[in-house]
Amino acid sequence: MFHRNPLCILFVLLTTVSSAQITGKIVDGSNKYPLEYATVALFDQETQQLVTGVVTDLEGRFTIEGAKKGVYYLEASFIGYRTSTIRDIVVTNRNPVMDLGTMALSIGENQLDEVVVQADRAAVINKIDRQIFDATNFQNSQGGSATDVISNIPSVTVDGLGDIQVRGSSGFVVLLNGNPVQGSAATLLNQLPANSVDRVELITAPSAKYDPEGKAGILNIITKKGAVDGAFAQINARGGFPSLERYGNAAAHQRHGVDATYNIIKGDWNISLGANYQRSDLGGRREGDVFTIINDTLTQFPSEGERSFDEVNYSGRFTVDHTPDANNTYSLGFYAGKRSKDRTADILYFDNHAITPAMDGERVYTTQYFNENLRIRKGDFVLGSLDYTHTFSDSSELSTSLLYEYTLLGGPTTNRNLGFPDTSTILQDEFNTNDNPLHGIRFQLDYQWNPFPFGQLETGYQFRLLDHTGDFVYERRNNDTGEFELVPEFSSEVDLNRKLHSGYVQLSGGKGKWEYSAGSRIEAMDREFDLRDKTNTIDTTYVNDYVKLFPSASIQYTLKDNTKLKAAYSKRVERTTTFKMNPFPEREHSETLEQGDPTLRPEFIDLFELGVNKNFKGDNSIYATAYVQDVKNPVNRVNSVYNDTILNRIYSNVGKARSLGLELGAQFKPAKNWSNFVGTNLFTYNIDGTFDGRPVDSKTFVYSINANSTFDFSETTSLQFTFNYISDRNTAQGEDSRFYSPNLTYRKTFFGNRLSAILQWQNMDLGFLDTNEQRITTYREGEFFTTTNYVYEVDMVILNLSYTFRNGKNKSRFIESEFGKKEF
Repeated sequence: MFHRNPLCILFVLLTTVSSAQITGKIVDGSNKYPLEYATVALFDQETQQLVTGVVTDLEGRFTIEGAKKGVYYLEASFIGYRTSTIRDIVVTNRNPVMDLGTMALSIGENQLDEVVVQADRAAVINKIDRQIFDATNFQNSQGGSATDVISNIPSVTVDGLGDIQVRGSSGFVVLLNGNPVQGSAATLLNQLPANSVDRVELITAPSAKYDPEGKAGILNIITKKGAVDGAFAQINARGGFPSLERYGNAAAHQRHGVDATYNIIKGDWNISLGANYQRSDLGGRREGDVFTIINDTLTQFPSEGERSFDEVNYSGRFTVDHTPDANNTYSLGFYAGKRSKDRTADILYFDNHAITPAMDGERVYTTQYFNENLRIRKGDFVLGSLDYTHTFSDSSELSTSLLYEYTLLGGPTTNRNLGFPDTSTILQDEFNTNDNPLHGIRFQLDYQWNPFPFGQLETGYQFRLLDHTGDFVYERRNNDTGEFELVPEFSSEVDLNRKLHSGYVQLSGGKGKWEYSAGSRIEAMDREFDLRDKTNTIDTTYVNDYVKLFPSASIQYTLKDNTKLKAAYSKRVERTTTFKMNPFPEREHSETLEQGDPTLRPEFIDLFELGVNKNFKGDNSIYATAYVQDVKNPVNRVNSVYNDTILNRIYSNVGKARSLGLELGAQFKPAKNWSNFVGTNLFTYNIDGTFDGRPVDSKTFVYSINANSTFDFSETTSLQFTFNYISDRNTAQGEDSRFYSPNLTYRKTFFGNRLSAILQWQNMDLGFLDTNEQRITTYREGEFFTTTNYVYEVDMVILNLSYTFRNGKNKSRFIESEFGKKEF
């Protein structure tokens, strides 16, 4: 028999191996790029003891030598990515070489510290097409909103008026878990709890697979999620201490809130429920001075008084995911809620007077009055979505997504000019309101082809429909009859209908030290804007159509010392909102009207980037990105004189604009328990065009700094200081002053990290730093001058508590508004 034959025995001895070789490859799950320096650890499956570990090479490949006979499991990890595990690896005498194939890691929570090394999540990860910022590194934002998270990103600034800009532009798009959100970016970010944000991806030169909207690119907000069976429940509570300074505001300001998430994963089902309530008031005041010149008469009206905000958001939402097998996934989502933001501007005009002639003339009159102004913005909304993904046997993938949104926007503004000091005398009483129902539909179909030897091919189609109607009513009280009467020149009805069809093709891949991506998107837009007045004398339709290509390309090369060089190009578009096209003025407050232009054209943008980044040992890295952005048809808000005491703000296309900038960032760790991240954006912005027949030639240099420094006293206790700064900058008709905000955060965890307490000292001022203040100045030679200093609340102390009831991982994933929030 075979086992008794000496020759056979010798053959078996010669061919039996005492150890095996295990190989494989680690790639980024989102773009399939290889991950160099990823950690691969081999464990004994019975004892769970670490056997050996290696790191991947430039191609993402790894080789483990000397694996003896037995059963193992393997963990692949990389800082900033989720750990992936392969179990039941059986090494026998018959398999000297085992190829595990390709393992894809998804960006998110890193569990490497539990099994191999102790490591913090990197504050920023640089990829070929994006920068990825870890939200958990920004402790000052916890308990707040997503706006507080992104304010720590070097390219992002949030000024004293709450305006959010990316690379100096308010034109950017927000994605939520990769899904486009056509609503107002600021409103979405203010409503999304910071506790739910896992990371933020900044994509300044997006590829063709993304919608081309967004002058400054894309902010992709990734919410927290997990991947194991079990239940997860978390509640977060927030409470603000009483204001240290009331600024003479009529009411005390409140800051409190609670948000809760329950997530259960059982077999093929993933069910998520969430609820959120936030009250976020902000106290403050404003000090201003304005003069106009008409027919050689100068009218001046200095002012001071309250400017505060009361904001309330509450909502409920759920998502159900069903994965019946490895090839199919279904997802159903629902989201509904209410939001309201009240702006109080109760201003005393204490020395309103006129001088004729304008230069060195005599006073014609002097008066004073008190302006009581309340603007309320509300929105009730309901959204539903249905998504489906199918993976074919050849690894190609088909995905579809359908979203419907209904939003009812609106809210009144009351504007009352009263006598002073006797405010019982009504000089003027005006009321304007509007109802703006919005219907939005988005359908998307994407196909990811079976990988070719030269790269990954993706194609897709998208359809968007926006139907937004508005009924704007402006009434003024007749002081003789006491009745409110319609003011036709400020009242209107509008109807915006916009259809978008687009298709794209995108190829990405890599070879050796090179990575590349190139594609193009074709988009057809059909926009109709119907405008009617309340007296039926105006009924006009404005049409704007286009069919355009939006190409994009990026390339990256890795040097031997792990330095990466990259270059990118992307063509973008910034579409116009309904509000900016309505030519009927809206009374914002006593001295200001705001008016749109129905002939506004979309802005078209060409962006070029050149960047370098390098990683060092010990969680240290630096990066730099130079960029040029050319804008055709830039939309600017410019002022003109409406009458002697009212300025009119008008949105208008103003020629062309160019930004030339440089972003710099570094993360460094001088000691094991002390980590730092600092970033800056420096750019010049030039506008060259005309408005109202007069040239507009504005040039400005702007820089911003976002920095944070964290010191860990122990594994459960840390202190973090953050600083956000925006420099002075010129605008189309004036200048905005510098703005800055320092913050201090103390964090302590208890009960095995189930409970965390965060004490925040926001807008640190100490009575002398002039924190959270900004002066806005505009002027036009010989016509008007206006300057306003906005002073908002400082030294705010807030306590945040977060408790996790179960130790299951959270895989909650919710839908968000795509249309209504942009108009809100």
